[in-house]
Amino acid sequence: MFLGTGTSVGVPMVGCGCDTCRDGGPKDVRTRTSALVGLPEGHLLIDTTPDLRAQLLRENIGRVDAVVYTHDHVDHVYGLDDVRPLCFHSGRPMQVLCEEAVERRIRLAFDYAFSDKPPAGGGVPKLGFARIGTEPFDLLGARVVPLRLEHGPFKVLGFRFGNVAYCTDTSGIPDATWPLLEGLDVLVLDCLRHTTHPTHFSLAEALAVVDRVRPKRTLLVHLSHELPHEATSRMLPTGVELAYDGLEVPLT
Repeated sequence: MFLGTGTSVGVPMVGCGCDTCRDGGPKDVRTRTSALVGLPEGHLLIDTTPDLRAQLLRENIGRVDAVVYTHDHVDHVYGLDDVRPLCFHSGRPMQVLCEEAVERRIRLAFDYAFSDKPPAGGGVPKLGFARIGTEPFDLLGARVVPLRLEHGPFKVLGFRFGNVAYCTDTSGIPDATWPLLEGLDVLVLDCLRHTTHPTHFSLAEALAVVDRVRPKRTLLVHLSHELPHEATSRMLPTGVELAYDGLEVPLT
């Protein structure tokens, strides 16, 4: 399930009076990009956006069994404190799988959660870290294949689950990653806007990736207000769609 499909500032964007932000339809309301993956033994959350609480409430999700991170940027990490009630209900720490840079960011941004003397009051998120890299790993009854991606100068991860690949926040695909994108039923792919950007694919660049990978279905995410849902959808080739908040896609 797509919990969020928007860029780092979301859509509508604060202070913007464009047609998409002012008069867009329901599918133009985009919270920060993240997803929930239903695996055989539980629910896996990809990233914890600042919109996490609203996303979970909107979709009536009360259980998350693990969190995996693509990278350490604010719009993908800074909702982590919202896992507290999930930990309260489960009675155990949240399993967090990430690269070293993401763990450093979490420990810095949420330092109160790791103090020898945690603050009194509402409690802190209970976290159990597991380090991942580019080697495949087993989680919640499924095989997860990390996909190294380039996000401008930053090295980030995408993930493949069966024949579905999730590749947000990317402006480049390294040579070693292309073979891991073969034979896809569904490709979830970054697409910020029409014009080029230093850290995200433009629409033309995303479509060039689709032409090379040739998945059966492509869903574009991390969308800005410059890509209104209805107007942009009419421009897209067969098999390519704009994702939207709340969209569910079966794993294959």
